[in-house]
Amino acid sequence: MAYGRPDRDFLFWRWRPRYCDLPSFRPSAFLGLVSNKHVAFIGDSLARNQLESLLCMTASVAEPRLVYTSGEDNKFRRWIIPSHNATFSIYWSPFLVKGIEKSAERNYNQLFLESANEIWAKDLDDLDILIFSAGHWFLHPAVYYQNGDVLGCHYCENHTEIGFYDVFGKALKTAFESVIERGKGKQMDVILTTFTPAHFEGDWDKLGACAKTAPYREGEKVLEGMNEEMRRVGVERVEEARVRDSKVRFRVLDVSKIALLRPDGHPGPYMNPNPFANGVGDHVQNDCVHWCLPGPIDTTAKVTPNLGSNGNTSSSVFSFIVDAYGEGCS
Repeated sequence: MAYGRPDRDFLFWRWRPRYCDLPSFRPSAFLGLVSNKHVAFIGDSLARNQLESLLCMTASVAEPRLVYTSGEDNKFRRWIIPSHNATFSIYWSPFLVKGIEKSAERNYNQLFLESANEIWAKDLDDLDILIFSAGHWFLHPAVYYQNGDVLGCHYCENHTEIGFYDVFGKALKTAFESVIERGKGKQMDVILTTFTPAHFEGDWDKLGACAKTAPYREGEKVLEGMNEEMRRVGVERVEEARVRDSKVRFRVLDVSKIALLRPDGHPGPYMNPNPFANGVGDHVQNDCVHWCLPGPIDTTAKVTPNLGSNGNTSSSVFSFIVDAYGEGCS
């Protein structure tokens, strides 16, 4: 609104799931659960989007204090909430594994699939809860390496095209195995946020690239193609990790379908203040990937205490509220 977006209908929408009673997020109860713990969001800018939303929701009862910032665009930051000795960090690691991002000299990324990214893996001794959120950077051109050899590439020359689905799965497997093997038997919670679809329509640099101002109705849009496959790969890697004999508890925060239904939830051209103050230009930069409206971003960040029938906190640290495919609320 502050950046000039004119529509206001979203202020009056409420998400009312069928078949269950979903309570409002309770910041005090949540902070009680993460007292003396370190919660780390690891991945790309959507991971940062998640963490910033969560900090906003907790700030109503306890203001987070920024204690560390580093990297281009402050891609590595850490907050503490002194009243609960709770720590929240964001680690920029769009591939989860070791990777070299493209540059002006090289227009493709390089991924080393057998090695977790030490940017976050070196801190495993200090982390209690890890939320992985990655996927969109795997769509970019890249060359993939495994054990010193070129495995293949995506959208490049001189190497075999192997796409990115299997590579995404290998990266998740490496990340999960690193947590298990390097956690030294420590009890941790690992949560994978499933792939959230973008909503570009037409050219990204033209007016109307993401012009929807209302959600899709149930059944109007289905999860399919690349969006469905990226979700499937993530869920399967978590299921595989769950059967490992370790103290690490793996969960899925399944938001793919509910995110698909919110094409209105992106900044669109209003990622910059008042983009049409001087009329509509030839080029209009749009953000149809990240989230800004109440609802979509809160859903992808929200966690709530898992209360048993007697009202006491259960043995699980978190109960994640969204299962878009029918288990629990729909």
